[in-house]
Amino acid sequence: MALYSVVTSKVSRNTKQIFTRRSFLPEHQSLLWQIESGFVRTYTYLEDGTTVALGLWGPDDIVGSSLSRLQPYQMECLTKVEARILPLEEWEQPTQTLLHHIQQAEELMVIRSYKKVDTMLLKLLAWLSKKFGSQVEKGRLIDMRLTHEDLAEILGSTRVTITRILGQFEQEGMIDRLSLHRIVLREEDIWYYEI
Repeated sequence: MALYSVVTSKVSRNTKQIFTRRSFLPEHQSLLWQIESGFVRTYTYLEDGTTVALGLWGPDDIVGSSLSRLQPYQMECLTKVEARILPLEEWEQPTQTLLHHIQQAEELMVIRSYKKVDTMLLKLLAWLSKKFGSQVEKGRLIDMRLTHEDLAEILGSTRVTITRILGQFEQEGMIDRLSLHRIVLREEDIWYYEI
């Protein structure tokens, strides 16, 4: 009901909302969301309940059901998210946003195309560290609070497999796992693994 009143009144670029971790951005065909802080995962699911990851988005990215023909189309907050309503008529750079969505879909498609889950997971961690990570003393910090289940859903694997492989990566010194599902990727230690 609150979303309906926001949409029907004259909304502008300055209409911001804060969403808690694991809440969903409301969908509406005449508006988009521009993320100001935090991380959002977009996904759909199949008839059997299988989750299909469509993208991972962070600050300055634009998401919304108007950018997809898939039903259902969910926008889940992986962290606390501050997002600004962006009415379609005020959308200034549609070409750039669409290209960004296409490029990310292609990158994720390639990552999920590897035959071995450990290679997929390593490629995903490298991609996340490049796109969303920050440099720390021991490598690149991925501070997205992705659970093992989140990673499994992105790769089409199981939580048990992801947990096992992350443990293996940690034993081999390629990652450090921190509290709150944060990971430090030691980039200099992964080159040999990819050969």
